[in-house]
Amino acid sequence: MTRRFGDRDRFSVEVGAITSPSLCTVDLWAGGKWLTTDDNTAFVPSFLRFLRSTATRVRRGDVGLCPFPERSPEDIFRLLHADDESDFREQFWLLHWGETVDNVSSYVYRDGGDLVIVFAFWRPWHRFPEDMGKVFVARIPPDEFADVLERAADLLAAELPS
Repeated sequence: MTRRFGDRDRFSVEVGAITSPSLCTVDLWAGGKWLTTDDNTAFVPSFLRFLRSTATRVRRGDVGLCPFPERSPEDIFRLLHADDESDFREQFWLLHWGETVDNVSSYVYRDGGDLVIVFAFWRPWHRFPEDMGKVFVARIPPDEFADVLERAADLLAAELPS
């Protein structure tokens, strides 16, 4: 049985069955797009740490403000993604959660009271070729985002064998 936390159009974590003592099916969605198209099997101990540490960062307000306020979210993605000479863009890495999302390049920043998630699929063999080269945007209030992560983490922790 899959449990969904959040809204697919903003951000959601969908937790499926634990498939071994430490593996679980987890699907992530942002802006109506399925992020875990290539690998939706999470190593639960690591994934729990990712979820909890990200929720903590968001609750602390440790997410950068919009780096280029005069630009569109799509332009912001492209500017950050092109900056591989400095570590400026790394301050906007929030969804780097291992293999489950390693098919997605993403950046997160605060703008107008929301978290803005900008992302693109980068693998040429992506399951949905019509999405290649496109930048997608999701907006979600920070407290809602952190709540989604914490509720999913609580469920995973409760179901993890001791």
